[in-house]
Amino acid sequence: MIRTHYSTQITPDMNGSSVTICGWAHEIRDLGGITFLVVRDREGLVQVTLFKKTIDKNVLEVVRGLSRESVVTVTGAVKKEAKAPNGYELVPAAVTVLGCAESPLPMDTTGKVDADLDTRLDARFMDTRRPGTQAIFRIRHLLLKSVRDYLAREGFVEITTPKVVATATEGGTALFPITYFEREAFLNQSPQLFKQLMMSGGLDRVFEIGPIFRAEEHDTRKHLNEATSIDIEASFLDNEDVMVILENLVKHVYSSVAEDGAKHLKTLGVEVKVPKTPFKRVAYDEAIDIARDHGEKIEWGDDLTTESEHSIGETIGEHYFIVDWPTKIKPFYAQPYENKPEICRAFDMMHPRMELSSGAQRVHSYEILRSRIEAQGLNADSFEFYLKAFRFGMPPHAGWGLGAERLLMTMLGIDNIREVVLFPRDRKRLSP
Repeated sequence: MIRTHYSTQITPDMNGSSVTICGWAHEIRDLGGITFLVVRDREGLVQVTLFKKTIDKNVLEVVRGLSRESVVTVTGAVKKEAKAPNGYELVPAAVTVLGCAESPLPMDTTGKVDADLDTRLDARFMDTRRPGTQAIFRIRHLLLKSVRDYLAREGFVEITTPKVVATATEGGTALFPITYFEREAFLNQSPQLFKQLMMSGGLDRVFEIGPIFRAEEHDTRKHLNEATSIDIEASFLDNEDVMVILENLVKHVYSSVAEDGAKHLKTLGVEVKVPKTPFKRVAYDEAIDIARDHGEKIEWGDDLTTESEHSIGETIGEHYFIVDWPTKIKPFYAQPYENKPEICRAFDMMHPRMELSSGAQRVHSYEILRSRIEAQGLNADSFEFYLKAFRFGMPPHAGWGLGAERLLMTMLGIDNIREVVLFPRDRKRLSP
């Protein structure tokens, strides 16, 4: 049962060598005098060829009795064959069934019969056997790896913050309450408050990749109620400094995926175009003017609608930042401009299709921060654990949060965000 090779590790030059592969029975074709078993492993397909006149009868009976998607191990000799996948086939000496699959299958894995998204998500364990679906999650792995590599190289320290909290991160009602022993608690909306505490703690530059929870009743192609957020916070930097880090990170991720994920991109039929930096900076005032020019009814001080984002994105046509937002529509921790307090040092990083990231230079003054909390109708006493850190030496700092799923779906041109999450949680789906 011990695997010696994945499918792509075997080459035609190994002609005559004995190997052992493990995987799933992708297809079985019995043509009488010759039987083909196609075995699929994580890396690709292997054609196993059984000639009736020369093969051991017991091996032939095992293969002819196989059900599709049963788990098998095959030991055999490599035979150079130009017409076979990867230029070789296996002539088996032994085929062992490790796990028999029932019939009918919940869905087809060959790509010959399509299935709707709900069917695929209901049988996600089967859906991820499909090469296209697996390619998405192999690329997701590369994306997160490249994020970690880049941020570590930039001097960031990875941290882990609580997901069960006593206080809303940003106020509002978009919270999932839970029972925490005899008290009420919430699933965290963001690591925001905790990563800021680490600025007071002296870690200087931190990042986290982890889940966030938003109890918003959206039912769209771009919203989730549990998502993965890539967050940073950095001391002694301002809003422009962390925007540069963000745009360079996005460029690095695209470059890394294009290079390291070429095989998986080919499976999906996707060509990744690395964005050029620096990204264009578009002031909020200019953004709403663009939206108005496209017929959107939007007033100064309004947040951007989905329609407005589309209009602006079509006009810009590439990744860009919207900067200098009205203070009143951004979180209490966004730093207002000293000479124009109705505007703050906040930004959103946009793909032409949608928002990918939001960030800001933060308020680091205890007095200003407390007044900003109260100005937004929140109880400052509920944030005492957070405010306390600002009374004992808090450096200027800035940061952002970037949606991993949105970054991936826009990179790959995928229409529905649920495609890039193994087990999505949305307004309707809680299982599997």
